[in-house]
Amino acid sequence: MQNQQSQNSSKIANPQTGELPKVKSPGMNDRDFLNDGLSTCKYLTDSLNIAVREASHEQLYNDMAEILKETHDSCRNMFNLMFQHGWYKMEAEDQKKIDQAHKQFSNYSTQFPYQ
Repeated sequence: MQNQQSQNSSKIANPQTGELPKVKSPGMNDRDFLNDGLSTCKYLTDSLNIAVREASHEQLYNDMAEILKETHDSCRNMFNLMFQHGWYKMEAEDQKKIDQAHKQFSNYSTQFPYQ
């Protein structure tokens, strides 16, 4: 599969399912609704993360942490659904760049006070 990806393109995606209309209308289709939901979910998790981190009351912290987890799970479900339908594409990164980043951040661990 990796060789096939390298030869074909650097895109990681499933083929589109053909459920979308050929011509985009002014109305929202399934992909638009999922994309909007995923964008909203990302915004909510960013905001909830701050709220959880700054919660001063233990029960509030626990409740907000549970809501944050549920929201992350919802984001993941929407992402998976979009990816399955071929509506979410990603770029494959060059292995050299991955190895270089891994080496760079692995070297940071020598700076940690406790090992």
